[in-house]
Order: sequence, then C-alpha cells, then structure tokens
Amino acid sequence: MTVTPAGVRKFSSVVGDDAVRFSDLIRIAPGLDAAAGGSMSAYTASFSAGARADLPVPYSEVWVVLGGALRVGAGTEAVTARTGDFVHVPEQSPGVVEAIEDTTLVCVSVPAH
Repeated sequence: MTVTPAGVRKFSSVVGDDAVRFSDLIRIAPGLDAAAGGSMSAYTASFSAGARADLPVPYSEVWVVLGGALRVGAGTEAVTARTGDFVHVPEQSPGVVEAIEDTTLVCVSVPAH
C-alpha cells in the first residue's frame, strides 16, 4: 500500500546531472513519484530547441512552462505554450511535443507513474 506523507513538501525544478536522459535533447528530473505522491506524480523536463517526442501518453498531464516555448498536439489542434503558460494534455492525446526554443517545464500527471 502506498502511504502519502502528511504535510506540505517542497521540490526543486532544477534539472541536474542525475536527470534521466530520453535523448541528447530531452532530460527528465523526477520530483514526486507514485510512492510519495499517491494518485499523482510530478517531474521537471528540459527540452533543447528542436527536441521532439511523440504523444500520446496513457495518463492525463498538466505542463507548466517555466521558461522557453514548445508546440504540443496534432495538426490544427496543436497549441504553442510559452513561459508562464500551462497546457492540459488529456490521456491518449495524439500528436507530438516539439521545443521551439530551449524549454523547461514542470509536469503533473494523474494517475501517478
């Protein structure tokens, strides 16, 4: 059984040397995983300009762009998100995510993964 600790916790959005590399252009730094977050997880992602990743994902996510700009989705349904924007990516949304410039974002997903 997963036990979520009581109380407020703080996590860093820094993507350090210990980040998981999905390619030379995409790095992920876990912040809150299923064991600690219960029904949700959160991580910071760093995309170098030009980085691309395929959607869909098997869970719903909200991305908050901390810096940079990226395009998310498919065709005419795609959106551009810039510093300060947040994007809801529903479960099984088609398309791609592409960094227009170097971009850092925080992602919260439900259910946790």
